[in-house]
Amino acid sequence: MKDSHIILSYAVRIPVICKYTAQVLLLLSILTLAPLIVSLITADYFVALHYLAVIIPLFLISFPLSRIHTPAHIQVNEALVIVALAFIFSSLIMIYPLTASGLSFADALFEAVSGVTTTGLTTVTGLQDKSVGFLFVRAWMQWTGGLGIVVLSIALLMGNHIAARQLAEPLSSETMVTTARTHARRMMIIYVTMTLIALVILWVLTGDGLNALLYVLAAVSTGGFAPNDISLAAYENLEVRYAITLIAFCGAVPLPLYYLAWRRHLKEFFTDIEFRGLLLLTVAVCLLLIIFMHFRSGLDLQDSITHGVLLGISAQTTTGFSSFDIANLDDSSKIVTTIAMLVGGGMGSTAGGFKVLRLLILLRLIHLLIRSTALPSHAVVNPRMGNRPLEADDMQRALLLVLLFVMVVLISWLIFVYYGYPPLDALFEVVSATGTVGLSTGITDTDLPAVLKGLLCVDMMVGRVEIVALLIVLYPPTWFGKRAQF
Repeated sequence: MKDSHIILSYAVRIPVICKYTAQVLLLLSILTLAPLIVSLITADYFVALHYLAVIIPLFLISFPLSRIHTPAHIQVNEALVIVALAFIFSSLIMIYPLTASGLSFADALFEAVSGVTTTGLTTVTGLQDKSVGFLFVRAWMQWTGGLGIVVLSIALLMGNHIAARQLAEPLSSETMVTTARTHARRMMIIYVTMTLIALVILWVLTGDGLNALLYVLAAVSTGGFAPNDISLAAYENLEVRYAITLIAFCGAVPLPLYYLAWRRHLKEFFTDIEFRGLLLLTVAVCLLLIIFMHFRSGLDLQDSITHGVLLGISAQTTTGFSSFDIANLDDSSKIVTTIAMLVGGGMGSTAGGFKVLRLLILLRLIHLLIRSTALPSHAVVNPRMGNRPLEADDMQRALLLVLLFVMVVLISWLIFVYYGYPPLDALFEVVSATGTVGLSTGITDTDLPAVLKGLLCVDMMVGRVEIVALLIVLYPPTWFGKRAQF
């Protein structure tokens, strides 16, 4: 990271941004063929025409731009701008096809952003009555948004280790990432394999291939879009509910760990400090929810255990599936769920939140601060996280991102409170959006003021892309100033 200050002193090179953003758009045009094919199979030709109206211009514009000659080296700010633009364009492109399903522009924008950012908040009701094509594109947006665009962005780095670490981030995989392309390929193989295995398991359990596919696409991506209004409650079979939730937990685990476990040993999972942290937090959240649901919400013990475990895993993994009406939760359960959504899953996973690893770094720094009070003034303490030393850049960046994340939540919450929404419910909703979770107390619906819908869209984008990338896009010197020579 030592070279990043030098690299960021240069403005982005427009040809580089155009070329690699065009490659993103080219991939998007190919990915959009899937919902187009589903629309044709289901004879929904009106919607299919809307997809064609997006795919054809997208391909014609992006293909020639993707052939622009540029240097192999990509600056860190260029890489982050490309990632941010990838998610922004992915959302905008899907608006027009979604309006063909009867959504207003505002609701189509909200649905597209929620889908691409793998959030799961929705203003649409009566989902069980919607067309197969509409339900599929919602799940497909989440699956492709979960990792597809990020993996592409990493692959575009052409071996730039600094930028690859900026995007991939998991400390547990630093020795594994030999090149950005290799890392991207490994992660995509893991992601697709996990999806296929989960699909087979859920198909066997439910006997319904279509619903199994829709739930798996949303679960692996920790997205949470369900093909009905009642999410996991649609299945009375507890085995199915737990299977979907455990699939989501697998998506929240840092994906490089799967590769390490396959190449080395399964013990890699339990020796990784972030996985242990995620597991411990999930268990703690589930236990607290069981206690509060039983003693505060008035549920019997069996229901408290069932709903508490499902909701706890869903919140901690930022998936957003639920078997219980969140509006009926007691305040204590809402607070616990809000904290879980705020932290989220592991780095290098599809989960949102500010990530377990950053929480562990923060706790480690607090521990070192307390410990330093008992040491001589001349003592030198080298902070470590597990078996790895913590560098100053790692700590500074982790604390900064947590601070920015909390600031975004605070500002958005104050705006919701200003509009008259109950403070706790408003905080829950804002954290759900910023953490890309999708659980809702009922605030998010089609009657939500357009300003607040837009605010939640910004929160979802900030949570998925992370605020640093968006700040770099908005930072004037990113676009204006001296540029590195080709």
